[in-house]
Amino acid sequence: MGRALELASRAAHDGDVPVGAVVLDPAGTVIGEGRNLREVENDPTAHAEVVALREAARHTGSWRLDGCTLVVTLEPCPMCAGAAMLARVARIVLGAWDPKLGATGSVWDVVRDRRATHRIEVVGGVLEDAASRQLLDFFGERR
Repeated sequence: MGRALELASRAAHDGDVPVGAVVLDPAGTVIGEGRNLREVENDPTAHAEVVALREAARHTGSWRLDGCTLVVTLEPCPMCAGAAMLARVARIVLGAWDPKLGATGSVWDVVRDRRATHRIEVVGGVLEDAASRQLLDFFGERR
């Protein structure tokens, strides 16, 4: 989560919402990193999780990230939760919960829906205060 927080800080520096993500292989090695790049790339899909999942897939040579863990500073939105499901990650570890768009347990629970063909373990609240502080500071400066 420490590395994800560093990446989130870089996103904020670029004027984007401070969200960072890393993908760990089953042994715990970082195989993908991402931060929000929507503003930099003018791409609505350039969320930290999607960027990290893409890098991990390139690293492994497969879109299937079986046994991998996605670590992210903010609870994934529906798009990112869906991308994690499609990539077959085993777990999502998140920092701050998102009471507006969260899709791993707060607003929706896309990744554990009983109708889904793949379900993901969710571990929430890891370094939650630090992750929340980044977001509060970012939005506080803009209001």
